[in-house]
Amino acid sequence: MWTYHPDLLERPVPRYTSYPTAADFVDSVGVAEHEAALDGIAPGQCMSLYVHIPFCEQICWYCGCNTAKSNHVARLDSYLNALNAEIDLVAQRLSGNGRVKRIAFGGGSPNALGPLRFTRLLDMLMLSFRLENPLFSIELDPRSFTDDWARVIQGAQISHASLGVQTFDPELQQAIGRVQPKKDIIATVDALRRAGISSLNLDMMYGLPGQSRAELDSCLTQAIALQPDRIALFGYAHVPTLIPRQRQIDDSELPGATERFAMAKLGYERLVDAGYYPVGFDHFALPHDRLAKVAKSGILRRNFQGFTDDQSDVLLGLGASAISEFPDLIVQNAKNIGDYRRRLEAGGLSSSRGIRRTLDDQRRAAIIADILCHGSADLSALHDGGGNCGQLAPFMERGLVTYHDYVLRLAPEGLPYARAIAAQFDSYRNLAPKVLSSAI
Repeated sequence: MWTYHPDLLERPVPRYTSYPTAADFVDSVGVAEHEAALDGIAPGQCMSLYVHIPFCEQICWYCGCNTAKSNHVARLDSYLNALNAEIDLVAQRLSGNGRVKRIAFGGGSPNALGPLRFTRLLDMLMLSFRLENPLFSIELDPRSFTDDWARVIQGAQISHASLGVQTFDPELQQAIGRVQPKKDIIATVDALRRAGISSLNLDMMYGLPGQSRAELDSCLTQAIALQPDRIALFGYAHVPTLIPRQRQIDDSELPGATERFAMAKLGYERLVDAGYYPVGFDHFALPHDRLAKVAKSGILRRNFQGFTDDQSDVLLGLGASAISEFPDLIVQNAKNIGDYRRRLEAGGLSSSRGIRRTLDDQRRAAIIADILCHGSADLSALHDGGGNCGQLAPFMERGLVTYHDYVLRLAPEGLPYARAIAAQFDSYRNLAPKVLSSAI
């Protein structure tokens, strides 16, 4: 029942994997604030770790991740030396406090490290932090997945994995600089299942150059046939001024806004018809998967990795550009790998920018997350009792959202407008020009 209202989606908005967003971070918040937040972790406090590996064997043109080619052994080793130093510094600050319930390895592609380096990194983490039967997850590139990697995953008891697929179409793969034969993807899926992966996600994309609805439907059919537990369907964000590698993509071939909306609608309907439960606006999970279960039970969360079942209020980011999140603080490590390494070689953390979250920020963060995760939000905590709803008049007039007794609710047909609606509660969005992605 989705209806396209172009005027409501014409303004780009953040993806809101945090609030305030990374675009609002300032240089005046850094190491001192980060250290103080670590010092404040209580002995039994639940924490999650995110470990960033900013390397890939091949660089895809569409990718907005902080990553570089892993073509020099010395580059990998010097980065891992710095990462080990950061792990040691953070562990010293914690002094045994906190309990790690989750460890996520992302990138880039963690399998660009090779099995031996990854195993050593895993050992370092296990020796440095207090782990409490943690859930391990990892992002993987099928193009560089090997049998040795399958053995490492099985030995480490990693249960969750995400594969970057994007598209099965060879011509589209050429157009975005990610050529990976379907047989390699299938072989990787089979190997991961044998290695004990119980929750497998496939990343898929729409809005690619030259992509048609028929091609998207075909790719989703092929993805569904692999029976992944989760599918994330993202709209390609073309921002070449921010991501220079995207200049290799022919933007004259990109679908227009009307076609992008139609693709998002098609993808939603196709995956729901196949038995996947919609989680937020771009994630889908089979009913048995925990992501679907938390979405149904109303405890779905959102963090820098997207929609999640992670209930921790503290996320410690390790590695270049990694972001740590505390209730009243968000802080990011140096983005540049060389800068990250130099800061740690000097003996301190690499925290380079961030933002203190005021009480108003925390309230707005909860409202934005509730809109995106649950389709409703209680606005009574705002000082104006939800005065922002005046800005939502265009959405209300078209039946996309309702507001009654301080509770804002999205109608089912309002789902594709969720980010645009959530943006009405972002007090930073008009402060400075930002390069943002399409709302759908």
